[in-house]
Amino acid sequence: MDTYNTEQIRNIVLISHTGAGKTLLSEAMLFQTKTVSRMGKIEDGSTTSDFDPDEIKRKSSVNTSLLPFVSDKYLINLLDTPGYPDFIGEVKAALSVVEGSIILVCAASGVEVGTELVWKYAEQHNLSSIFFINKMDRENADFYKTVEQIESKFGRKCIPIQVPIGAESSFQGVVDVLSPENAPSDLQDKISAYREKLIEAAAESDDNLTAKYLEGEELSEEEIRTGLKASVASGNIVPIMVGSVLQGKGITELIHAINNYIPSPKSKGGITSQNPQTHKEETLEPDATAPLSTLVFKTTADPYVGRLTYLRVYSGTLNSDSNIWNANKNKAERIGQLFRVRGKSQEPVEKLVAGDMGAVAKLAVTDTNDTLCNKEHSVVIKGTDFPKPTMSIAVYPKTKGDSDKMGPALARLVEEDLTLETYKDSITAETILSGMGEAHFEVAVDKMKRKFGVELRTETPKIPYKETLTKKVNSEYKHKKQTGGHGQYGHVLLEIEPMPRGNGFEFTQRVVGGSVPKNYIPAVEKGVLEALSDGVIAGYPVTDLRVTLYDGSSHPVDSSDMSFKIAALHAVKKGVNDGIPVLLEPIMNLQVTVPDTYTGDVMSDLNGKRARVQGMNPTDGSNVIEAQAPLAEIQKYAIDLRSITQGRGNYTMEFSHYEEVPAHLAQKIIEESKKESDKS
Repeated sequence: MDTYNTEQIRNIVLISHTGAGKTLLSEAMLFQTKTVSRMGKIEDGSTTSDFDPDEIKRKSSVNTSLLPFVSDKYLINLLDTPGYPDFIGEVKAALSVVEGSIILVCAASGVEVGTELVWKYAEQHNLSSIFFINKMDRENADFYKTVEQIESKFGRKCIPIQVPIGAESSFQGVVDVLSPENAPSDLQDKISAYREKLIEAAAESDDNLTAKYLEGEELSEEEIRTGLKASVASGNIVPIMVGSVLQGKGITELIHAINNYIPSPKSKGGITSQNPQTHKEETLEPDATAPLSTLVFKTTADPYVGRLTYLRVYSGTLNSDSNIWNANKNKAERIGQLFRVRGKSQEPVEKLVAGDMGAVAKLAVTDTNDTLCNKEHSVVIKGTDFPKPTMSIAVYPKTKGDSDKMGPALARLVEEDLTLETYKDSITAETILSGMGEAHFEVAVDKMKRKFGVELRTETPKIPYKETLTKKVNSEYKHKKQTGGHGQYGHVLLEIEPMPRGNGFEFTQRVVGGSVPKNYIPAVEKGVLEALSDGVIAGYPVTDLRVTLYDGSSHPVDSSDMSFKIAALHAVKKGVNDGIPVLLEPIMNLQVTVPDTYTGDVMSDLNGKRARVQGMNPTDGSNVIEAQAPLAEIQKYAIDLRSITQGRGNYTMEFSHYEEVPAHLAQKIIEESKKESDKS
C-alpha cells in the first residue's frame, strides 16, 4: 500500500449498539474495494476484523480492529469497535484518534440504548458523523420509523440523503435524494421533502449559498454537495444513509460518502498539545513537514510479533528504523519496522505521514496514551480518558505453576487494557482484578490462559472489614515462663483508647523510671501490631485506636525482646476484647448518572442497599445522584444498574471511609468468619 498525503486520508470509526452489523459492514467495505478476495463470516470466525480467538468464540467483537483500505484516491483507516458496553475502553480509544464516525442502526430494532451512548461519545469528540440504517432486508425493517426515531433522539440536523426501494424481502436498493432520476414514482414525495431539507441545511453553510437560496434561486447539485460537505464537517448536518450489508447494497455509496463528506485530518485542523517542560499549549498542524508528534492509542500482546503498539501520527512524518523521543517517559525510543495493520495481517511500510495510522512492534518504554516526538521539539498530546473500573473479582491461580506466573501476567494484561486494574488487598490478602463487568472478566480470564499460559479461578471478593473498640480500657499482661536455662519474662501495662474514625493506629509510651527498659519498647510495639493485625472478633485488622505503654516490669536475666513482644500481644487482645469491639465496613462514594425516567427506580434500589442519598443534580435530561453506600451492598452494582436502566445509567465509585456495621449484620459476618477460620 502506497503512502498517501494527509488530504487523501480518512480516519473513521464504526460504532453502534451491539449486533447492528459493524463487523460485517467493515468486511463488506474490504470486499467491495477488493482489499479482500472473499467476504468473511462471523459464524465461522473468518472475518478480517474479529480474528481474536475470544471474538471467534463469542461471535462478537471485544477489541477494536484497524482495517485500512483504498477507495479511488483515498486511504480509509477504518476502526471497527465492540458494541458490548463492557468493552467501552476500546471504543473510547478509537474515538479519540479519528475525524468521523459511522453510526449503525438496525432498521428493525431502531434506535437502541447503545445508539444513544455512542452518539453521545461522537458528539463529545466533535466527530463528523453519518448514520447508516442497516438490515433493510430483515423482517419488520422500517426505514421511515427509524428516521423518525433518529430525528427525535438526535435532532433535526439528522437528514436522509438516501431512501430505500422496498423493504424486508422486497428490498431492492437505494436512491440518492440529490440524484433521484430513476426513483420509483411512489418515492417522489418523500424524496422531495428530504431534498428540500437538505438544500436548506446545505445553504446555511455558506453566505453566498444562503443569499441565493433566500432569493429563490435554485442551487445546482454541485453547490448543494459542496454545502453538504461543509455542513457535515462542521457537524451541522448528519446524513442518514441506508442499505443491507448482507445483500451488499448501499455499501459503495457509503464508501463514497466517507470520501466526499468526512473531513480529512488536513481539513479538520490542528490539535492542542502541551510542552512538558513549560506546560505551554501548542497547536500541532497536520502537516507532513512539521515536527513529529504521534499518539499511542492501543497496545496488544501479539503472539507472533510480541508487543504491538498502535499509533496515530498528528504532525510530521514517522519513519521506520528511526530514533524518537517518548515525551511522557522522558526517554529515547527506537522505532523498528512500521506496519499497516489489517486485522491480524501486517504490511511493512517505510513511513506514516501526518493523519495516518499504523503499528510498530517491540517498543521498549512506550505505553498507551504516550506521545512520541522529536526530542528537540517535545510535546504531549492528551490521550484517552479511559473509564474507571466499576466491578471487581478476586482471582486465584489454579495450580502452583500458575501462582508463580500470575503476577507478571496480570501486569501485562492491564498494560494492554487500561480499563482493567489489579492490586493485592492487604486486608483480605486476595488478588483483585477490577474491570467493567462480567463479560470483561470472562475475556480477561480467557486471555490470561491463551496469551500468558496462566489459568485462574475467580470468586466474589471478600469485603475488607476492620475492627475497632468503642471504649477506653487498661490492660495488663505478664509473660513469665521458667525453663531449664534462661526463663522468659515480660510485663506490660497498656492503655488502649479509640481514636476518631479514619485515624488508623498510634503507638506511644510514657514509661517512667525505666520499669520497661528502652531497648524493649520496639518489641512491645511489634507485639501490639501483630495482635491488631489478627483482630479479636472476626479476624480482621483492628484500627482507629491509640495504644500507650505506661508501665511494666522486667527481669535482669529472663527478659528479652520476644518476652515483651508476647506480653504486648496478649495484653492487646485482652484489652480490645474488654473495650467492646465492633466491626467496621468500607463505605463508598457513588455518583450515578441516570436518565430522568429511571431516577425513581434507581433511588428506590439505592435505599434498599443501605445507601444514603446526599444530593441530586439535574443535567441535560439526566440526574446525577450523589450517594454513599456500603461496599458489601454494591459489589455488583454494575449489573443492577444496567438492568434497572436498560443500560442507560452509568456510575463511578470510590472509597470514602469506614463505618460501624449494624449489629444484626455484624453478627452474621462474625459467624461466617468463624466458620471460615474453623475450615482452615
